[in-house]
Amino acid sequence: MAADPVLSSKQAEEVVRGIPTEVVCTAFGNTILVVVTQYRKMGTLVLVEPNVVADGISTPLLTTKVLLGKDEPLIHICAKHLVTSVSQEAGNKPVLLAMALKDKSIEGIRILQEVICRCRVW
Repeated sequence: MAADPVLSSKQAEEVVRGIPTEVVCTAFGNTILVVVTQYRKMGTLVLVEPNVVADGISTPLLTTKVLLGKDEPLIHICAKHLVTSVSQEAGNKPVLLAMALKDKSIEGIRILQEVICRCRVW
């Protein structure tokens, strides 16, 4: 009898706007790890966390915090766009995002969102 894996993890490889891209999603007990790379490195680590929700608001606001790497506004914007749906679908769990992107265009981010959703482990 085969034992179930301790962690649930999925990965995908796709060419996004001409750039080979790898995505790996792993579900931990209280956090989802998402790695998106076009450099074959982990890159910048960003923690995306839902805030406490006030009465009457159905979805929490997400805050981003760069843990390692360059802390610039575009990183925060990309992080929120890439993993907002992951956090919400996982029951508002925090998401640790490791990203190393050559292409941070709107079209590229939309394609990456779809690839991340295909690696659903939450």
